[in-house]
Amino acid sequence: MEQIIFHIDVNSAYLSWSALKNLADGSAVDLREIPSIIGGDMEKRHGVVLAKSIPAKAFGVTTGEPIVNAFRKCPHLVLESPDQRLYHKRSAELMEFLLDICPDIEQVSVDECYMDYTTVAKRYGETVSAATKIKDRIYETFGYTVNIGISDRKVLAKMASDFKKPNLVHTLFHDEIQEKMWGLPVSSLFMCGHSSVEVLRKLEILTIGDLACADKDILSAHLKSHGVTLWEYANGIDNSTVLTEAPEVKGIGNSVTLREDACTKEDAYRALLSLAESVAGRLRESGQLAGMVSTEIKYHTFRSVSHQTTLQTPTCTTDTIYRTACLLFDELWDGVPIRLLGIRTSKLVSKDEPVQLSLFDLPSGTEPPPSPQQVPVSSAKQQKLDQALDAIRKKYGADSVVRGSLLPAK
Repeated sequence: MEQIIFHIDVNSAYLSWSALKNLADGSAVDLREIPSIIGGDMEKRHGVVLAKSIPAKAFGVTTGEPIVNAFRKCPHLVLESPDQRLYHKRSAELMEFLLDICPDIEQVSVDECYMDYTTVAKRYGETVSAATKIKDRIYETFGYTVNIGISDRKVLAKMASDFKKPNLVHTLFHDEIQEKMWGLPVSSLFMCGHSSVEVLRKLEILTIGDLACADKDILSAHLKSHGVTLWEYANGIDNSTVLTEAPEVKGIGNSVTLREDACTKEDAYRALLSLAESVAGRLRESGQLAGMVSTEIKYHTFRSVSHQTTLQTPTCTTDTIYRTACLLFDELWDGVPIRLLGIRTSKLVSKDEPVQLSLFDLPSGTEPPPSPQQVPVSSAKQQKLDQALDAIRKKYGADSVVRGSLLPAK
């Protein structure tokens, strides 16, 4: 039997879960049935929209936009503050429920997961019928709705669950992609963020079908390995499996949950610079060089994405790790507010191990984004600078030297 994967996604999770709690507490108003949003500060009306009701969507309110803009579109909008403790509790309940149906579950965010239905297909029968029963049981048990996407590949199951909502089951098998997916705007493709969309637009690639039929070499020239990945997704190519346990990764990394969601590239760059200093410092302290760098983004919706690249020359310099992380960030970010950022290095080798020298530590043909007030320096000079800063921090403390760009604005 071919692999069958379900992608299960809670419809407007934050709003649904808050609405049900309010009803349980005696409220006569169901947030799902009126123009309402979750997010920000109710008194100051600061922050961004984390979730919206269907009636709010009718006024043009969009997830991720500033709350003040949402109120301009709908002045009588009802604003509810997020309750992260509640959301994590409801998420845990849902995952426990699904694990009773199938043990092969990969949770990818607070409100979505993959299920490898292949392992239980003989017990539950035909896929669409089984998915519909799961969807209906979730509503009967918990009172909220989900969408379920069905495919033989993870990326297509994910795309299918994002089709028409709410409370529906959709299929998107490989032989259905031209009919169901290729006509969609390229921005709707999984992992195709804002920066990638802009590059593709300049190449006159506007739909997923345009992308699928594009020259892979041209995409690689403009978007590096991420362009090839997007081309594969557009053509329904994805060999990844449902991971019931997080894979063990041998490497050094660090992540940070931001005090306030990062909404600009500059805010993200500052966080990445701080992370790069930490990760590179630990590499130098352990006497290792990294051959691969990956950047992770977790959005305010708790959806996580990551991307990695192999360096031409293993490194432990802050500058190279930072600049590479920024390149990866630009390929990933879709403009949605960011809750967490992370940098991880892997393919570690001893600094004493001979390595192939290269003129470039970054993929050729791309100018990495500079840090604020940063001028690129040679690898040898960067190593000496890092070593000097390490020595000062070791003697006088970790906070004895701080980059000006990381100091709080006055």
